[in-house]
Amino acid sequence: MIKSILNLLGLGTKPDYYELVSNGAIVVDVRTAAEYKSGHIEGSINIPVEGLRKNEGKLKGKQETPIITCCASGMRSASAKGILKAKGFKEVHNGGAWMSLDRKLYK
Repeated sequence: MIKSILNLLGLGTKPDYYELVSNGAIVVDVRTAAEYKSGHIEGSINIPVEGLRKNEGKLKGKQETPIITCCASGMRSASAKGILKAKGFKEVHNGGAWMSLDRKLYK
């Protein structure tokens, strides 16, 4: 119970994003196409959060694959995480700001 509360508050155990990606996790950048074009994590895919419900086909068959969402600050990626979880994706992590996540992935 305490672990669940800590996780809800963002104080729980943080995932090892490097390990997740090394084991096949998909990084989904939910910023606009223009933001993505100005810089992004190598190998990530761009599905803007506004179109995530319509474009989830880009993730077809990936419900069991870990997904890490990212954006500019972590707000849109948090929304995207909720959308994907509601759509049945099993393991979705909010990676927060893409620049910060990039540093964690390429140690």
